[in-house]
Amino acid sequence: MSGVNKVILIGNLGNDPELRYLEGNIAKVRFNLATTEIYKDAAGNQVEHTEWHHIVFWRFMAENVSKLLKKGAQVYIEGKLQTRQWVDKQGHKKTITEIIGENFVLLQRRDNTTSGPNSSFESKLDPNSDNKGLPY
Repeated sequence: MSGVNKVILIGNLGNDPELRYLEGNIAKVRFNLATTEIYKDAAGNQVEHTEWHHIVFWRFMAENVSKLLKKGAQVYIEGKLQTRQWVDKQGHKKTITEIIGENFVLLQRRDNTTSGPNSSFESKLDPNSDNKGLPY
């Protein structure tokens, strides 16, 4: 049996998506997503905890994200975890865990207006494409 690497998040964008094009005109977009959990502690006090996630989308999905999502927007994201390492200019080893996005649904814009007649916008990988050449 093969393993499963699936992440589902609902949160708010902490910054506008940063779109750039890599060698071969491959689109990559990244942004941070905040998910907030509210619970009561042992003393009955309400506690709020925010977790920040690094999100990356590739190719046409990256272009869709850059056009549709803005800082503060509430979004549903499906993807998978990926951890990568590199050595910075000072020679320090760095590690980052990212969510490689596979699809998203815009739930609510920052100004609390919905994104259209269906109150959401959904974008996902093209099921008719073999999606070859994806860097993951």
